[in-house]
Amino acid sequence: MSADKPLPAHKGQSGESVRQHNLSTVLRLVHLQGTILRSKITATTGLNRSTVSDLVAELSELGILVEKETAAPTGVGRPSLAVSAADNIVAFSVNPEIDATTVAAVALSGRVVSKERRLMRSHPTAQDSIAVSAEMIDSMRKQLEPGTRIVGVGVSVPGQVRSSDGVIRFAPQLGWVEQAFAASLSQSTGLPVYLANDASLGCVAESRFGAAKDINDAVFLFAGSGGIGGGVISNGRNITGAAGYAGELGHIRISSSKQLDYSGFSGTLEALVRRNDLLDIFRLYVATDEELDAEIRSTESTKARKLLEQQVSSLADGISTLVNIFNPEVVVLGGFLTSLFDFAPDQLIAEMKQGALAAASERVVIRKGALGSNLLVLGAAELPFEALLEAPSSFRLTDA
Repeated sequence: MSADKPLPAHKGQSGESVRQHNLSTVLRLVHLQGTILRSKITATTGLNRSTVSDLVAELSELGILVEKETAAPTGVGRPSLAVSAADNIVAFSVNPEIDATTVAAVALSGRVVSKERRLMRSHPTAQDSIAVSAEMIDSMRKQLEPGTRIVGVGVSVPGQVRSSDGVIRFAPQLGWVEQAFAASLSQSTGLPVYLANDASLGCVAESRFGAAKDINDAVFLFAGSGGIGGGVISNGRNITGAAGYAGELGHIRISSSKQLDYSGFSGTLEALVRRNDLLDIFRLYVATDEELDAEIRSTESTKARKLLEQQVSSLADGISTLVNIFNPEVVVLGGFLTSLFDFAPDQLIAEMKQGALAAASERVVIRKGALGSNLLVLGAAELPFEALLEAPSSFRLTDA
């Protein structure tokens, strides 16, 4: 069962705690499904129809859900009642990178309301990124429709984050150490700010809305300008580790090579599958994943193709190790790793199986991420949305 699948309230709880739990359960289900029939909410949660009706009514009065009639499938008979998440409740997403900062506004319904990627000087400081993010949020906030309410800001960080207080412990490629990013951005915007590792958030997004939706055991690998990270879903649960730093899958050692990754470890997956190496060979200073993908697809350079084949081989070694450890149903690739998969899918699968135990790899499927350039946008937005989902009747929304 997925970690995000709602469960009915447990017996033995007080009436108020049960109500709060059920409100959260219904809202979470609607958020994950987008639009869902009220009858399906009843069937999924195990709550009776009267209780579901009351819960939906309360969430509708709070302006969090919207209910409307839909035609019966046969066109005759009683219309069904469909429940959707409100489209005028938004969260901001922020993704600081070495060469750009991306900010987006995402509705609780899942719609990306607006998005902007602003190029920055190389290796911006944390304060540079905070200032630019606050400016972009302020601009987007002014353009939101009247009546829009804001949940908060989610930040996807290419590095290690202490989620309890929003401190970036170490973002190696950015060169940030012990930066109180959340507190500073919150002070600049007047909004609550939540932080997490970018690859971990990509894993959350793909498991809730993308290629790993409804999958109980999955490994997610994401590669961006900050290196390679990932996440693991085991028995429907996102593995976070004792202090929240799990998911640094790019640091698994796959070679005796002395080449270093961004954290200074040699022979790792991140050391051997480097986005910068591809940018260099294609003579690109900066590029989006889509622009890099176009170069990879069209290249006839023998030197470039040799590098791509080497990176595919290293990626296969990394995946086979993860398959042996976690025995996933699905391995999802994100960032420029999807381009490597498209470049040589047969090579990747064959070499992965050569390095993996037969029993562990016989059923595994390798998939490209389904969310494209919105991966981290949606993943980061889930941070503030999660706070709302946990306490829908008491969470304080901010007027735009």
